[in-house]
Amino acid sequence: MNLVGVFGALITFALLIYFIFGRDQLKSLLLLDLLSGLRVTGKKLFEPKTTLHFPDEGESLPTSPRFKGMLALRRYENGQERCIACKLCEAVCPALAINIESHEHTDGTRRTTRFDIDAFKCINCGLCAEACPVDSIVCTDEMNYSFLRRGDNIMTKEQLLAIGDLYEDQIARNMEKDRA
Repeated sequence: MNLVGVFGALITFALLIYFIFGRDQLKSLLLLDLLSGLRVTGKKLFEPKTTLHFPDEGESLPTSPRFKGMLALRRYENGQERCIACKLCEAVCPALAINIESHEHTDGTRRTTRFDIDAFKCINCGLCAEACPVDSIVCTDEMNYSFLRRGDNIMTKEQLLAIGDLYEDQIARNMEKDRA
C-alpha cells in the first residue's frame, strides 16, 4: 500500500467519524485541542521572559493597593491611637491571632492596654482590616519580614504603632487608591 492509499484511508476514516459521531469526536481523535495548546506554548517559548528573581529584583515587585502584607496600627493626626477597643478584629480573625485587652478612660472612651498579634498564626487574610470601623488596623505593602528569636513573632501594640508610623504615607496612598 502506497502513501496516497494510506492518506486516502485516513481521510475516509475521518469523514466517517465526522458524519457518524460529530465534530467534537473528530477533534478528539485528531488531537486538535492538544495541537492548538502546543502552538501557544511554542509561541511563548521564544518571547522574552517576565519572571522577577526575588529578592534580587524585589524592590520593584508590583503590588496592588489591596495587597495584604505586614499588619500595622495607625494613629490620628494629633498622635492619638485610632483603636477604640471594639474588639471586632479579634472576633473576626479566623486564626485567633489577635489578643486585645482594654480599659475605660475617665472621659468615657475605651482604649487598648494590650494589642498583640501572633504573626505565626496570622494568615494575612485582611479580615481584621475590613472589620475595623476606624481604619485602625491595616495591611502594609511590606512582605519581607522575619523573626530571628523565639517570642519575636508576638507583635505588641508599640511595635504595631511604630510600623504604622513608618508606613503611614504609603498606607494613606493605598487607601486613597482603593477608594477611587
